[in-house]
Amino acid sequence: MIEKREKSYIVFLSTFPPRECGIGTFTADLAEAIDEMLAPQVETRVVAMNSDEITHFRYPSKVLFLIQQAKSEDYTYIAERLNEMPHVRVVSIQHEFGIFGGDYGMHLLHFLAALKKPAVITFHTVPSNPSVLMLEVMKKISAQVKGIIVMTNRSQELLVNIYGIEGDKIQVIPHGIHPLPYTQSAEAKSLLNLSQKTILSTFGLLNSGKGIEYVLDALPEVIKQIPNALYLILGKTHPSVLTKEGEAYRNFLMQKVHALGLENHVRFYNKFLPLKDLLQFLQATDVYLATSLDPDHSVSGTLSYALGTGRPVVSTAFAQAKEYITEEVGLLVDFKNPAAYADSLLKMLTDASLREQFGKNAYFRTRNMIWPNVAISYLRFFARMVPGLQISQKALPPIKFSHFFRLTDNFGMFQFAHLTKPSPEFGYTVDDNARALIAAGLYYEQTKKPGVLALIKIYLTFLEYAAGPNVLAHALVQAPKRLFENYINADRSFDTMKNNQENLEDANARALYALARISSISAIPKTERARARELFFKGVNCAMQFGSPRAIAFYCKGLAFICEKEKNSELGTILRFYCDRLVKFYSVCSDEQWQWFEEYLTYSNAVLSEALLLSYRATSETRYLEVGKKTLDFLIQQTFEEGMYMAIGQDGWFKKGSRREYFDQQSEDASAMVQGLKAMYDISKDKQYRTFMYQAFYWFLGDNILGQVVYDRTTGGCYDGIGRNYINLNQGAESTISYQLARLAVEG
Repeated sequence: MIEKREKSYIVFLSTFPPRECGIGTFTADLAEAIDEMLAPQVETRVVAMNSDEITHFRYPSKVLFLIQQAKSEDYTYIAERLNEMPHVRVVSIQHEFGIFGGDYGMHLLHFLAALKKPAVITFHTVPSNPSVLMLEVMKKISAQVKGIIVMTNRSQELLVNIYGIEGDKIQVIPHGIHPLPYTQSAEAKSLLNLSQKTILSTFGLLNSGKGIEYVLDALPEVIKQIPNALYLILGKTHPSVLTKEGEAYRNFLMQKVHALGLENHVRFYNKFLPLKDLLQFLQATDVYLATSLDPDHSVSGTLSYALGTGRPVVSTAFAQAKEYITEEVGLLVDFKNPAAYADSLLKMLTDASLREQFGKNAYFRTRNMIWPNVAISYLRFFARMVPGLQISQKALPPIKFSHFFRLTDNFGMFQFAHLTKPSPEFGYTVDDNARALIAAGLYYEQTKKPGVLALIKIYLTFLEYAAGPNVLAHALVQAPKRLFENYINADRSFDTMKNNQENLEDANARALYALARISSISAIPKTERARARELFFKGVNCAMQFGSPRAIAFYCKGLAFICEKEKNSELGTILRFYCDRLVKFYSVCSDEQWQWFEEYLTYSNAVLSEALLLSYRATSETRYLEVGKKTLDFLIQQTFEEGMYMAIGQDGWFKKGSRREYFDQQSEDASAMVQGLKAMYDISKDKQYRTFMYQAFYWFLGDNILGQVVYDRTTGGCYDGIGRNYINLNQGAESTISYQLARLAVEG
């Protein structure tokens, strides 16, 4: 279990649902992402901004206090209340002109003057040409906060060059987006009964600065070539606009639709759409239109959401769009220019391949903007501004096996995936199905779910199939070079070329370890345990001899689990033989500075130390414990920096006497480290190893060199590693199983 610490609150000062406001929606999404990552140790709370004393909303319990926008005394009173709350560590102010009272939100200064807690402000809008009074107010607000967050580089430049704010005080963090799998529009169109249409869309609260009329003026020209085009205008009128102007702008747009004869090509949705509906409409969209008429529009959540769902975009050249809409993801048009809209839309709509490529580029380039990654960036900035804020302890995601089922057919688990979809054409491996068998067995031990037992049977049958030809050869006294063929094609034939060309020691040893592990889990039905045990002993009797350190380590892990459960002198002798070989590797290669088994650190390094630790548990041989601990401590020194796990990069590895490589980092290595540290903690009960174990696991949750999550909570899959500038977004078998093995280890 993780040690409990004093609870901390991050308090947001913002509008908040059910008040219908884009800033409120942003705050709710960010707060949810932080809670999902850190609760219950760190939780979010809200001080909600109300527009008046007449309107009352049924706020959730997360909302501690309300401030009436126009009442200056409320700001001082609520700040003093927050000062009295020991759990409040930092106040995050979500700033937009119009939600705070006084000229240019001047009432916020009363709040900051009274507040003794550290404050960080997010400026959602940074005007490029402020009035004298606006400039003065913004400067005073900035002077009274610890740090400032903006969403574009342009906004940071304006704060430095126009507002005179120190650059070191400012952090750029993009607007968040919801983590969705990439899809083309056909599936969502079908669900919305729009399959026969080419969908254009714009969403957001309506006001006269939206600029939709210029798209309407462009549509007649578009429809000449795309007669099934349908433009969806999604969103109700902004509440403050509705109060002052009523539905004047919407009525103006509707009149224009009639005047242009567009009744069959434009559809209004006059409602504040729930998130699920909104995202579905975006996924059904073929081209998204960002139509703002404000050149200084610093950030548009609607534009961010559209790019995040993988939609190509046509946008006016407002501030955020000029930064986000490169020539690879969309097209920029001049303000108030229907002809430019028509030309850009036709360029996209008449070229399906261009449109698809724009959409894919938009999707891949926005993965750093998913809410978990934005939450990590906020938390890191909070911790830098507020050293007393403890955010090193993360909540463990619920165990989720949905991606296991997605990757598995009735024969076995597929090796690769393209994004979240399996790639059957690349076939299967014993490596992956052995890993999957262990993970499914450990999960079944916890849950007894029938579906997981079905997975165990599939993976076990797969290993029997992979061993079939060699078991037969052994029965005919034709000593095989190995028990298992590792590579199996999509048609379930053996890939003879790969199996003969590659060294299959690791795959064979890993399979034997999986069989031994399954045979030792009493919760698994006796029939399946007996099958695993029988195949394991066929492997033991196979003529194959393991020579590589990692193959030996996997084999020792399997032998150790059985020897710990039962007395078997033959297996005990084999276990000691191979453990002694690991110790010999160590004695030959190690010196005072290099406490390791080989002249280099490569992949799954911790499995070597773990094997000796587990073998000590089975044999009580103290030299196995001594070498296991020394090598694990050495590995900790090489792979942890400032409380963060840094897996050895496979692009060059780490050779003795040279510099280590940091990229590409793989899930398999982080998982091996978690399991090795778990073994050391179970033996020693030394809490430092438990601390390191969680830090290594948090690599999957964003505590890594890129500061991005590697585990996808929405799918239950895990991304295929960390590159120099990006996350590999494919969720293949090795990475997904590696995550689940690590997650199951910290659960135990």
